[in-house]
Amino acid sequence: MDITSTPTELDLRATVAPLLGVEPDALEPDANLVVLGLSSLEIMRLVSRWRKNRIPVEFDALVATPTLTGWLAHFDAIAPSSPTEPGVA
Repeated sequence: MDITSTPTELDLRATVAPLLGVEPDALEPDANLVVLGLSSLEIMRLVSRWRKNRIPVEFDALVATPTLTGWLAHFDAIAPSSPTEPGVA
């Protein structure tokens, strides 16, 4: 699995805020993005953009937890784990 850098919270805020017509700082981490006005079509477009950048994001995971916190957890889950140093368990 080839993953480029997954989005940070700042990246997500900068990406999602314009779609909602708000300032990035106005987004609460646990606010439901769908309730705030983000449509499933817009989520699918974001998924397509991230997949083009070789980030294997899952649409269902984003829709299941449509918050910045939920999305960051999903990106953390799909990020490659860093290799451990030899001799370190």
